[in-house]
Amino acid sequence: QVQLVESGGGLVQPGGSLRLSCTTSIKFFDIFAMDWAWYRQAPGKQRQLVALIYSRGATNYAYSVKGRFTVSRNNDLYSVYLQMDSLKPEDKAVYYCYFDTHRGGYWGQGTQVTVSS
Repeated sequence: QVQLVESGGGLVQPGGSLRLSCTTSIKFFDIFAMDWAWYRQAPGKQRQLVALIYSRGATNYAYSVKGRFTVSRNNDLYSVYLQMDSLKPEDKAVYYCYFDTHRGGYWGQGTQVTVSS
């Protein structure tokens, strides 16, 4: 059973930064061929895609976070990261990592990010 463990959420002031991490419990030998994504869900809203990082390192971002968020991965650590800079109150949400092995997709448990002064 694949489990994803997220960390790094919290409370930050507008303009601040946070770094989210997500690690898979299974050390796939072919993790380099798998894709990761970050989603977020604000209260009363649908879950939305924030950032994608493909197996070869190409990335894609939601327009609302482009230039402020950076997704990266470390295959040796079986992890994906989301560096969030210049945070805004509207970034407040529960953030979920998603791991696509191409044999199945898995969600992290979610981590709360709150941006408030």
